[in-house]
Amino acid sequence: MEEKYSKILPLLLSSTATDPIEIQNSIMNESFVSPNGPEHHFIDGGSFLAAIRNSGYSIDLEECLDKLMERSLKMPGAMCGLWGVCGAAASLGAALSILNCTSPLSTDNGYKDNMELTSSIISRMSSIGGARCCKRNAYISLQIATGFVREKYGIEINIDKPIVCSYSQNNRDCIGNRCPYHKK
Repeated sequence: MEEKYSKILPLLLSSTATDPIEIQNSIMNESFVSPNGPEHHFIDGGSFLAAIRNSGYSIDLEECLDKLMERSLKMPGAMCGLWGVCGAAASLGAALSILNCTSPLSTDNGYKDNMELTSSIISRMSSIGGARCCKRNAYISLQIATGFVREKYGIEINIDKPIVCSYSQNNRDCIGNRCPYHKK
């Protein structure tokens, strides 16, 4: 996984897009990215952090991505089915905790906000159900996280276009019309 992450890192650092879905899709289009796999645990939160930096907010993106990479490498594949928590939700939770400098001992709103964000993401995922889809869950996570930081912190990052998945033909487990992003 470290090899894939080393290919993803420069793509995130060099991105100039302000839409996290645009950043994410550009990376997911790379030939080394699997339809479903733990590389998404880094892509999802990384796209969010890059969009925040690209929207004019002062963050040390390289430092944030290094921390996210370290945390993402600890997340196994198939978390959604085996642990009951999707890696996309964990990735966005990790990204928010990096922005808030949250730790297990934090008593400020950062701790509460991380839990609120990830539980909102998982709630939305659970309303749709499975089978797995790292693309669908990434889109859900980024949509919710974008609205969350806008509402809680005044961070204006936007998803500029309606999200329409172009990956379903590569996912033998695609749920078709049950997916809110499936091409109609």
